[in-house]
Amino acid sequence: MVSNPDTQQSIDRDYFLCCLSDLEDLQTIELTIADRQLFAIRQDNQLFAYWNSCPHMGVPLNWRPERFLDLDRTFLQCSSHGALFQIHDGECVAGPCVSDHLTVISLKAEGDHYFISANQPLPAPLINLRAAAMRDLD
Repeated sequence: MVSNPDTQQSIDRDYFLCCLSDLEDLQTIELTIADRQLFAIRQDNQLFAYWNSCPHMGVPLNWRPERFLDLDRTFLQCSSHGALFQIHDGECVAGPCVSDHLTVISLKAEGDHYFISANQPLPAPLINLRAAAMRDLD
């Protein structure tokens, strides 16, 4: 990772994510790069990847590990406040951040193998709501 504090950190190299054939339709996979969480989801033989951070609060989206979909398995859903995001472009279509977007991650495909592309900016670290609440009690 870039060590200069005056510049935004970026992904330093390509990272293997998965083989598309290893995922079923609407299955997700998670990965951590430089203490930042990301996820990818397969839909209609395409792979879409996003940083695991709600644009409204900066908290992780998933309910449990690799669980990002609403009950109808139609939208990605934020576990904190229920915002719904389209799978194919990350746009919020319901909730407090309507019209905002999840941060897309660029992928490289080499046949069936997908990689997280290098030289993308890393997002801000996630907000830990529990730790913030505990600080407020001090």
